[in-house]
Amino acid sequence: MTQNLENATNDWQGHWNAALFETYGTPPRELVSGRGTIVTDAEGNEYLDLLSGIAVNALGHAHPAIVDAVTNQIATLSHTSNLFAHPQVIKLAERLKGLLGVQSGEAAEAMAGARVFFSNSGAEANEAAFKIARATGKTKILAAERGFHGRTMGALALTGQPDKQEAFKPLPGGVEYYPYGDIKALREMADDDTAAIFLESIQGETGVIPAPDGFLAAVRELCDAHDILMVVDEVQAGMGRTGQWFGFQHEAGVLPDVITMAKGLGGGLPIGATLALPKAQLLAKGMHGTTFGGNPVVCAAANAVIDTIEAEDLLANVATQSQAIRDGLADHPSVQTIRGRGLMLGIVLDAPLNLDPLDYGLIINKPQPDVIRLVPPLNISADEVQRGVTKIRQMLDDNRAQNQ
Repeated sequence: MTQNLENATNDWQGHWNAALFETYGTPPRELVSGRGTIVTDAEGNEYLDLLSGIAVNALGHAHPAIVDAVTNQIATLSHTSNLFAHPQVIKLAERLKGLLGVQSGEAAEAMAGARVFFSNSGAEANEAAFKIARATGKTKILAAERGFHGRTMGALALTGQPDKQEAFKPLPGGVEYYPYGDIKALREMADDDTAAIFLESIQGETGVIPAPDGFLAAVRELCDAHDILMVVDEVQAGMGRTGQWFGFQHEAGVLPDVITMAKGLGGGLPIGATLALPKAQLLAKGMHGTTFGGNPVVCAAANAVIDTIEAEDLLANVATQSQAIRDGLADHPSVQTIRGRGLMLGIVLDAPLNLDPLDYGLIINKPQPDVIRLVPPLNISADEVQRGVTKIRQMLDDNRAQNQ
């Protein structure tokens, strides 16, 4: 057995290619451990992780609060199915309702009446939202061009990216696509037959593109005028990523009817959530479900994430370190602009990045050839930000020299 494990480690790419689907290609590295913002590969190389598993590891790797919560819970009660209640899921649902915030008396009443459905991923959270929209009795749904909501069939139908959809048509019908941020076009498309308008508060996979100022409030007004559900996908921008608990909270007075979330919620464990205000509570008993949704272990992890963000005032740290990243990179000659909010940033370059960040000890990614996405842990320190900025600047210097 020991020899087999050694062989697997030495030829991990061969074992990967022989055993796993080809959906991701062959990964460039095999990661074996991580602590905080540092991860180590099978050859002992260390990397500064500024991607957080694509905005998942909200507290970095092996955070003691998550380790303790998961360890204690799995030693107490590991799984119940959806036939029974347990304390962790009730606690988490109540806490998510509280994170919606109180913006007015009306908002406070709606927040108190909110309900939560737990699943295992962002795609599943959006599938539940899709079914809520269909449960209105209307079939027309408006979703943003180039938006991303997941790869299951319903979520893929909401994803306005034809290249991802083509191989799987016919997709669930009724979805039409509007230009993201264009309220005039959206007003022309919306009518009383529209069930829901889907949007991300920041489009992540498209290249970290925030909604224009005032757009969310205008969508809210449009939805109210036509009795349309406003569905905001906070899978990537939620859980403090932008410096607020949810990205939509950067616009005063906006409270969606449905909010979907996942990624950072579990701090590394798989959990999704669909929050519905009273108007959108249309899924009655037996209309939806999932075996693992609201599992005690993942809910314990999520409660630990919320505890830590609150106890360590990480929303303030997000704002501070976001500004430090901007200050450290904005003057580089290759940087055209830095867009996004908080620790969800897109560094827009004047030319494609052709170098491998791994060669610079960095884990980042490119949602577009000329855009670097940074979504580091919310608890990243000032020293770690400075190290990251230094490494990125060196990489951009080399990329610039190569392109000249």
